[in-house]
Amino acid sequence: MPNPHREHPDHASLRPQAIALRRAGLSRRQIRDRLHIHNNDLLNRLLEGTPAPDWTRRPNAKDDLRTRARELRRQGLTYDQIQLELGCSKSSISLWVRDLPKPPPRRTPAEQARIAREKRWEHELAVRDRERRETKSAATREVGGLSDRELLLTGAALYWAEGTKDKPHNRREHVQFVNSDPGVIEVFLAWLHLLGVEPDRIAYRVMIHESADVKAAERYWAGLVGVDAATLQKTTLKKHNPKTTRKNVGEGYHGCLVIRVLQSAELYRRIEGWWYGIVLGAERPR
Repeated sequence: MPNPHREHPDHASLRPQAIALRRAGLSRRQIRDRLHIHNNDLLNRLLEGTPAPDWTRRPNAKDDLRTRARELRRQGLTYDQIQLELGCSKSSISLWVRDLPKPPPRRTPAEQARIAREKRWEHELAVRDRERRETKSAATREVGGLSDRELLLTGAALYWAEGTKDKPHNRREHVQFVNSDPGVIEVFLAWLHLLGVEPDRIAYRVMIHESADVKAAERYWAGLVGVDAATLQKTTLKKHNPKTTRKNVGEGYHGCLVIRVLQSAELYRRIEGWWYGIVLGAERPR
């Protein structure tokens, strides 16, 4: 009995012809007649891997749904929205449109409104930030350089606001100043220099929460005031309360610097007198 799968003598020359005819739109019967082939197994082997022309496909009841699904997908609809529109399964929709690019996410009207509000607010913040910088720059230029008298009064007021003060029930006639603002610290040190306080009469100590980077804070303040970190007095650690949500955390948190002037009772009395002089000088006519 002959083997139906035996290689046809003209297979090598017939296959290119059969493929060309199939791509030209001919049916299997037309190809058989054109090439005088009467063996279906041979024809199958000649046309293997070559799709049939569209006109030979049998009509499918879902062809219209498939076309419509692809249209909706191109419009940006999701699988759920297409299913709601056409009433077919998402598995079928996936097969029909999987070669199409995924549409960008569609936003609800509420989401669009929220995004619009955020953009308007971003613009408003940018305007406010520019106005804030301009105002600060103009105010900085108004100050200019300080005379010795101006620095004297500035330092006295600064100390009376932030420094340790003597109380009738707690005698503290010594100069001690605590602050976390490096700018305030620099002004205070410039004021001490104006008053003739020698550097060897000034002691420094860091005060910071125990959960912070203590060594980094010590290096920061030592570098700011221009001393060796090893010369700082023992750091005061504040106990950390886990129930408290603190904002002063992270790399920008350095705690406070405590500045103490040794043998400063006389200086403290002068500061208190300067402050009373400022108060008297600022009194409005009655």
